[in-house]
Amino acid sequence: MPAATEIRLKRAERLLEVAFDDGSRFALPAEYLRVESPSAEVQGHGPGQKVTIAGRREVGILRVEPVGHYAVRIVFDDLHDSGIYAWDYLHRLGREQAERWTAYERDLAAKGLSREPPRRKG
Repeated sequence: MPAATEIRLKRAERLLEVAFDDGSRFALPAEYLRVESPSAEVQGHGPGQKVTIAGRREVGILRVEPVGHYAVRIVFDDLHDSGIYAWDYLHRLGREQAERWTAYERDLAAKGLSREPPRRKG
């Protein structure tokens, strides 16, 4: 199981750069991390219960907090903070980014949803 050796938050670019001890490096957009959160709120409590999170194109990351020596907790600016991103999950998100993103966009379209945040009334 690869372990993270460096984590760099790039707030302005809304990116989390992660390097692993196997030599791999990934630039993971905040929106991607948010919609793929390992939290029960997103993944559900069992197979087939994953929720499609829409409207997060502009989501940012407020902070990244260590969880032991095996994971980080990401606090997003939409106040979602319940996902614990273990090193193996972050590595998998990096490896599978293209396929997962394509599936996410397809799922949004099938459900008539959008990446755009809801417009505020006022």
